Amino acid sequence: MPIKSPSSASITSSSSVGARTGNGKLSRILVKLSGEALMGNADYGIDPAMLRRVASEIHEVTNLGVQVAVVLGGGNIFRGAGLARTGMDRVTGDHMGMLATVINSLALQDALEAMGGFARVMSAVRINEVCEEYIRRRAVRHLEKGRVTIFAVGTGNPFFTTDTAASLRAIEINADVLLKATKVNGIYTADPVKDPTAKKYDRLTFEKVLTDRLGVMDATAIVMCRENDLPLRVFDLTVPGELLRIVRGEEVGTLVTNSI
Repeated sequence: MPIKSPSSASITSSSSVGARTGNGKLSRILVKLSGEALMGNADYGIDPAMLRRVASEIHEVTNLGVQVAVVLGGGNIFRGAGLARTGMDRVTGDHMGMLATVINSLALQDALEAMGGFARVMSAVRINEVCEEYIRRRAVRHLEKGRVTIFAVGTGNPFFTTDTAASLRAIEINADVLLKATKVNGIYTADPVKDPTAKKYDRLTFEKVLTDRLGVMDATAIVMCRENDLPLRVFDLTVPGELLRIVRGEEVGTLVTNSI
C-alpha cells in the first residue's frame, strides 16, 4: 500500500506537479548521498575539502528557499554487509554501519553551520546526547523553518539499505523528488566504466529499472518510489553545481518516473 497520505497544506506544495513532470522549481527535496561521496580522493573517512563542497552546494540551494533533507550512507567508514561476508554477524555489522552514518551526518551538520546555515541531525534510533530522534512531524517543521534536516541511521533496522531509508523518508516528508547522488551522470544501459558502449538514459520508468536490473538503487527503494509515485533523479555529484541546476528545473542526469 502507498505510504503517502493526505496532509496539511503546510506539508505539501503546489510545485509538486512541476516536480513530477520534471519541470519547474522544486520546493522540497531529499538528497541521498553515499558515504563514499564524502571521501573525495581519500581512501577512507571524510575529505574536508569534499565535505565543504557538498555542504556549500546544499547551503546554496537552501538560500533559494528550497527545503532540503539529506540521507547519508556510511560506507566511507564502515560497511556492515561487506564484513558480514567475512564472517561477522550481519546484524552487528549493520548496527556498526548505522553508527557510521551518524558520524557522517554530524560532519555535514557542522560544515553547514560553519557556513552560517541551520541543520538538524535526526536519528532513527535514540542517541539523544548526540542528535534528535526522528519524529516525522518535527522533521517537517525543521524543513519549514529552513533547516537542512539530515536523517541518520537509515531506517534503524538491519538488512535495510540507506537507499531504502532515503525513499522512505522522502515519501514521509512529501518531498517533490528524491535525488540520488552518484559518480556518474545518470543511469546507463550498463556500467559505463566497464562498458564504453553503454548508453545513457535521459528518462525511463521504474518498471524498466526493475526489469533490466539497472542497479541504480536497491529494488526495495525503487518499488517504494514506484508505488508512491515519487520521482527519482540520478545525477553526478562530482560535477560542481549540478544540484543547483536540478533545483532550477534543468534536465540533469536521469529522471525516473512511473511513465515517460
